Amino acid sequence: MDKNEFLGTEPIGKLLKKLAFPTVIAQLINMLYNIVDRMFIGHIENIGAVALTGVGVCLPLIIIIASFSALICNGGAPLASIYMGKNDQNSAEVILGNCFTLQIIVAIVLTFTLLIFNKPILFAFGASENTISYATSYMNIYVLGTLFVQLTLGMNSFATAQGFTNITMKSVMIGAITNIILDPILIFVFNMGVSGAALATIISQALSTIWIMNFIIKGQSILRIKKKHLLLQKQIVFPVLALGSSGFVMQVSESIIAICFNSSLLKYGGDIAVGAMTILTSTMQLALLPLSGVGQGAQPIISYNYGCNNAYRVREAFNLLLKVCFSYSLVFWLIAEIFPQAFISMFTADPKLINFTIPALRIYLASVGLFGIQIACQFTFNSIGNAKASIAVAVMRKIILLIPLIYILPNILSINSATAIYLSEPIADFSSVVFTTILFLKTFKKALQEMETLN
Repeated sequence: MDKNEFLGTEPIGKLLKKLAFPTVIAQLINMLYNIVDRMFIGHIENIGAVALTGVGVCLPLIIIIASFSALICNGGAPLASIYMGKNDQNSAEVILGNCFTLQIIVAIVLTFTLLIFNKPILFAFGASENTISYATSYMNIYVLGTLFVQLTLGMNSFATAQGFTNITMKSVMIGAITNIILDPILIFVFNMGVSGAALATIISQALSTIWIMNFIIKGQSILRIKKKHLLLQKQIVFPVLALGSSGFVMQVSESIIAICFNSSLLKYGGDIAVGAMTILTSTMQLALLPLSGVGQGAQPIISYNYGCNNAYRVREAFNLLLKVCFSYSLVFWLIAEIFPQAFISMFTADPKLINFTIPALRIYLASVGLFGIQIACQFTFNSIGNAKASIAVAVMRKIILLIPLIYILPNILSINSATAIYLSEPIADFSSVVFTTILFLKTFKKALQEMETLN
């Protein structure tokens, strides 16, 4: 009997609740994992605001490191689910083995590259003479945990693809709780400052890696890493990278955009505008990560049933995913617009930075209420293996729309230049949702018709 048969038989609502709840919890915990450093750093006495800005400049590099895991495993995991839906476990395990090898190679290359060149990169990313010491102190330690980042994110994707979302949740929880405990100890008790925050992070990531690798190698995992599957095969690697490229483009473009935002804001608004941007992007994570969790929970359902050519269940799963994502994004938008200071005060107690950030946050998140539509469509594109549509959506929102707007709006709007830069985000988001919706209606209908024809 197929161990994944429940993905094709259980009621969609019950199934999504069972799979999405752990992934949402995992993303909420992961959110703390990502922003807890900034929360503690922002409250360091006397230097909190400038130290927060310095660590904020590191975010593009951190995103780049994570993006390579997305390139490999956001492509590999859905393909593995599709093959499991076709009852072809061997092909799914070949994908797993190849992805594991690729992640190790990428981690080694990234570690040495960033250790050698991180200072000039950080200056290019928006660091100033006031913030560079904090940025380099953080990154010099953080990059040592690159292998842990790659394997934790990557193998969690394969656990989720098999329907073991509770394992993913526990993996993230182990790291996040460890990070939350170690951060105040290393930052304040041992007086290590931003270096202590980075050290706490890599220790936490190492523990998460140990947990998830033990599950994949010795635990209940249906798919196993086997020596015979570790040798890279081009017929596996190329389709994996093609499908994963949308997630890679999305995350790398986030990094490029962070650079564009930071450099432009440093020019027009100084360090305080860059510090505000750190808070804005952290708040955006509060919106996007739970949405990503719901999408990850839906992915194995959609992928498995797509592999089985069950058009009805694929359609039903998407409709429910859309309702949940849109409802959450709309509620988040209302709360953020009415109570912006509730989010800002988590990251700083500096009155000047708080007052500067309040109007910026309302502008920056103006279109986030529609973003549930974007997320539901993007995850469905990936779940059915539609690499071209996934890439098109990623490129449109960030590269074609947002980056030009960051530079154009300050020159054409008769408002404060920093405000014009923040305004570029909601304009790009709204336009992207419209584009994604039109593309999705066309391609999803075609995919459903093809499945119905095969049946």
